[in-house]
Amino acid sequence: MFASGDGLRTGRDLTDHLRARLSTVLTRFAPAPTGALHLGHVVNAIYVWGLARALGGRVLLRIEDHDRQRARPEFERALLDDLDWLGFEADLYPAGAYRMGRCDGRQSERDAIYRAALAPLAAAGLVYGCRCSRADQAGDRYVGTCRARNIPLDDGVGWRLKLDPGIEAFDDGLLGPQEQDPSAQCGDLLIRDRLGNWTYQFVAAVDDTVQGMTLVVRGHDLLPSTGRQIRVARMIGRAAPAVFAHHPLIMKTATQKLSKSDGDSGVADLRGAGWSADDVIARARELSGIESFE
Repeated sequence: MFASGDGLRTGRDLTDHLRARLSTVLTRFAPAPTGALHLGHVVNAIYVWGLARALGGRVLLRIEDHDRQRARPEFERALLDDLDWLGFEADLYPAGAYRMGRCDGRQSERDAIYRAALAPLAAAGLVYGCRCSRADQAGDRYVGTCRARNIPLDDGVGWRLKLDPGIEAFDDGLLGPQEQDPSAQCGDLLIRDRLGNWTYQFVAAVDDTVQGMTLVVRGHDLLPSTGRQIRVARMIGRAAPAVFAHHPLIMKTATQKLSKSDGDSGVADLRGAGWSADDVIARARELSGIESFE
C-alpha cells in the first residue's frame, strides 16, 4: 500500500522541475542506525540515487546516530551491508569510509561542528536552558515555560532555540508550494536534550548547511520538519535553503507506515528468504509506483 496525494510531480516532470531550480546537485541518504533497513528505506534510496544520477549529481551517505541511547553499532554495520548488497554506493562517505573507523559523515562524531553552529546563537541570547519534560508541553508545542528563567546551558538540562512566529514558505519538489510556522508547530525548538543528545531537527539543519546539500529527498512523514529546518539553517547563516522533495510512504495499513522497530519488510529478511537485490528493488518500485527519472 502506498500513501500518495493528488498533484504529485513524478518521473520526468519531477526531474525537469528540479533541473530548472538547481545548477548543482548534492543530496544525501541519511539512515538512523536504530533498526534494520526495510522496503521504505529502499524507496527513499531509489528516489535519492535515481534523482541524483538523472540530474548529474552526487549522493552523500550520512549516519544519523545522534541519539546515542537508541543507535547501535550492529545496526550501522547491517545497514552498510544492506546498501552494498542492494548496489547503492555513495559518492561521499561511502560504506567503506565508515568501516575504517572514524568518519565525518557519522553524526556522533560531529559534536564540535554542532557546538560551533550553536555558539553565535547562544551569544545572541537565542538559546536557553530548559528543565521541562514532555508532560509540560501543550501537545507537540513547547509553550516557553523556561524562556525567561535564565537556566545555564549545562549538562543535565535541555537546550532550546527561540523561534519567533513567522511563516516559512517553500516550494516542495514533489508537492508544490507549502507554508509552515515553526513557532506555531513546535514552539521553541529543543536542540539538545537532557542526556546530551543533539536533536534531529538541529543536526539535520546544521549538517545540510555545512555539508552543502542542495537537494533533500525524504519521506512525506518529515514534511512538517521542513519549515523549522529552513529557519534554523537561515539562523546559522545559510542564505538560500536547499530544495526539499518529500515522497509518499509505503504503508502497511491506511494509517501506519512501515517501521524499523516493528521489523517490517526488512531487507536482510528478504535476502535471507532468497530474494535477489533486483527483486527487492523491483518490489519497492512496484509498491511505490516510482516512474523513471530519465
